[in-house]
Amino acid sequence: MKNIAIIPARSGSKGLKDKNIRLLNGKPLLAYTIEAALKSKCFDTVMVSTDSKKYARIAKEYGAEVPFLRNENTSQDSTSPWDVMKEVLDMYKELGQEFDTFCLLQPTSPLRNAKDIRNAYMELEEKKANAVVSMCELECSMHLVNTLPKNLSMKGFISNEQYNKRRQDIKPYYRFNGAIYISKVKTFYKHMNIYDDKCYAYIMDRNRSYDIDDKDDLKIVEALIK
Repeated sequence: MKNIAIIPARSGSKGLKDKNIRLLNGKPLLAYTIEAALKSKCFDTVMVSTDSKKYARIAKEYGAEVPFLRNENTSQDSTSPWDVMKEVLDMYKELGQEFDTFCLLQPTSPLRNAKDIRNAYMELEEKKANAVVSMCELECSMHLVNTLPKNLSMKGFISNEQYNKRRQDIKPYYRFNGAIYISKVKTFYKHMNIYDDKCYAYIMDRNRSYDIDDKDDLKIVEALIK
């Protein structure tokens, strides 16, 4: 199969300015994902989708392709990741290159490594899946979670049945960790997303599932890297 890694790196982050190129332990955040993709040896092409010439220059320094910049429509806050994937695949098709799978790798997941990428592709093959999405176990059991009324009353927050359960008897819950999204290109074009009955989860360790959103996340991940 011909596989492409697509790393989306828009420059207009409002929560943390220039988040995707912030230095993390002396290296731009974007670089960690490029290096993991290249090291995995899963891809014919590793590319960065960006609207910024500055970001493109940094991406190329670390070995990624940036054959074109995003158009204005796919550079907005409201742009979905699937719009970005379609733009990239369509543009490569115009350049005469088509792929069997794409892998969306967000630069805000710097602890995801090459082995994770390889294992996710192995799962795609072994399960004859159309797509594989990375997830991790939820930090807190769902039986300890509920909504609260305005007066903060705990009445009914936890039922007796839930309260009396042993921790080892409670089934774990999982969440998206944002690190890896693999899809067959044909399936993606059919649905314009990757979720169908042949989409499977790849479970990652929580310690590699940090998604950087603000300065505190950067500090935590930097400490883990060091």
